[in-house]
Amino acid sequence: MPELPEVEVVRRGLEQWVVGREIASAEVLHPRAIRRHVPGADEFAARLKGRTVLSAERRGKYLWLPLSGAREALLAHLGMSGQLLVVEPETPPEKHLRVRLRFEDGGPDLRFVDQRTFGHVMLTALMDGVPEPIAHIAPDPFEPAFDDAEFARRLRARRTEVKRALLDQSLISGVGNIYADEALWIARLHWARPTETLTRPKIAELLAAVRTVMAAALRQGGTSFDSLYVNVNGESGYFDRSLEVYGRRDLPCSRCGTAIRREAFMNRSSYSCPRCQRRQRPAR
Repeated sequence: MPELPEVEVVRRGLEQWVVGREIASAEVLHPRAIRRHVPGADEFAARLKGRTVLSAERRGKYLWLPLSGAREALLAHLGMSGQLLVVEPETPPEKHLRVRLRFEDGGPDLRFVDQRTFGHVMLTALMDGVPEPIAHIAPDPFEPAFDDAEFARRLRARRTEVKRALLDQSLISGVGNIYADEALWIARLHWARPTETLTRPKIAELLAAVRTVMAAALRQGGTSFDSLYVNVNGESGYFDRSLEVYGRRDLPCSRCGTAIRREAFMNRSSYSCPRCQRRQRPAR
């Protein structure tokens, strides 16, 4: 699933190509793509027509386009395979095209393409500038609203494994499996380290690692393991070439040379270096 860097790359593309344009029409080609928009496809299309895109915003893994008129936005979550593409109007429909927006200026369409249909788009009200359905999600570590000290306090109070805490979107948004593993490697923390044992300096080091790895991924257009994650122009990121542990089972750690280990974690995988990220022994 796309994480913060991949979604931010898409947001920047929308900011460049869609903001300031008036929507001429909206076409829903698969009802599942707007399953969270309860009134249905006709109402969805009618409410979008004639409205101007004011900006492109993001929190964690969610994107939204605030619209002129009522305090509403077009909210999008890419799911496992969703793509928001800026495409010339005469381009033939993509095989998995789900929603298409056309604009009054006759310029490029905005198309939501989703092979697995786990993603979705919907119209929703804004609450203090954030779409209501995601108001419960914590700020991400690049937002001015993110409070490092409050994060440290709440992290220690979780009394859980540190990687589980990093994936908790009510605590910190935008971090997924890939960047959690990479940040933990930088901070030399095992994924199962109990959060209550972390000191405030170590938490600050972990936060710095999260920001470092995601900023680096952003500079390289995100991480693409297949053709499903692309930016608005259909281009893949290349941060997968810079990953230190994720997906590198049995390859040498670049820091100490020890073979990277893969362990089962929450029906997924967790990658770490057995030497750099030693598992803490239980207290006697």
